[in-house]
Amino acid sequence: MHKCKSHFAKAADIVPVGLGKGISASRLVEYMGGTCFEARNVFRASRLFHKMIQGGDTIWLGIAGAGIAGGLGGLVVELLGHNFVDVICSTGAQVYHDLHFAFGLPVKSIHPAQDDNHLRTCGDTRIYDIGIREKETLEAQDELLRQFVRDCYPNLSKKPLASWEFNYQLGLWAAKKAKHPERSFVITAALAKVPIFWDSMANHSITMNLARTDLEGLPITLSPQKDVLDSAAIAYASGQTGFVELGGGGPKNFIQQTGPTISQILNIDFEGADRGLQIGTAVEREGSLSSCTFGEAVTWGKYQSADEDKLVQVWGEYSIIFPLLCAYVLDTCATRPAQAITDSLPSWTEKLKAAQCN
Repeated sequence: MHKCKSHFAKAADIVPVGLGKGISASRLVEYMGGTCFEARNVFRASRLFHKMIQGGDTIWLGIAGAGIAGGLGGLVVELLGHNFVDVICSTGAQVYHDLHFAFGLPVKSIHPAQDDNHLRTCGDTRIYDIGIREKETLEAQDELLRQFVRDCYPNLSKKPLASWEFNYQLGLWAAKKAKHPERSFVITAALAKVPIFWDSMANHSITMNLARTDLEGLPITLSPQKDVLDSAAIAYASGQTGFVELGGGGPKNFIQQTGPTISQILNIDFEGADRGLQIGTAVEREGSLSSCTFGEAVTWGKYQSADEDKLVQVWGEYSIIFPLLCAYVLDTCATRPAQAITDSLPSWTEKLKAAQCN
């Protein structure tokens, strides 16, 4: 006889059931929650995203990898349309590739088994199973970016710019010039006054093109320090915060460093974000999870507590997982009021500076 009661006594029963016909996306996610392994974590993540939206969190979306180039930008556009995302940090590459769709530049669905030496001779480039023409897409996009600098140079050159300020002006310009503005999350975010930060000022084709326009007599100054302060100001001033991270790397770290910037660098009392979910295939053992599980993140002051109801890690490829999360919240959450953070951000940054001085 065992001397103690089962630890599992209050746990939910697992009952094998079928799906049935005509199941909705949200019901499918709920079904997954009654099973096991990562399927159950997908449900937990969906419920957490739901709580962020319904609870009024200021929600950050981190976008790493090449999902936008592969067509997942439509989901971001949809979330923005319902005000389910308030701030974005993306790689500059995904901002760049997003604009291909707005301007009708060719991006093709291809098979990943290719002779890459042959593709190069044909002027074809690829990102796994995404086909992109060098001349008709990349060079055309480069010229559009340089035209944006020429058209908007008086505003772009007034002061050192945070990446969100550059992207905001880029989105407004593209909204007037693009054939398909509704296909672009960069344009949608600008019109909704949702700031888009880059995780890096230099590691992408946009700044590669700015190097050329600098040489052509149109220099623009970008300020990573302003990015750090402005992003921290959002975390400090906006109340309850939730992070949704697609992949890891730079965008995840940029979003999560807002807490330590406030508490460790500026010495302002701050406990970190309230809730977070991340989707990725990295592991912690050799550092490819940015050496940061949620538990580790708590030790750095990036989140308030290691509470499994508030922090959910889904191990999986986000082109599979993210659509399920989006389907769930689009089915179950009402549209929220817009925050229009770009309007408030200058005063929020001043509030952060004032707190640091006191």
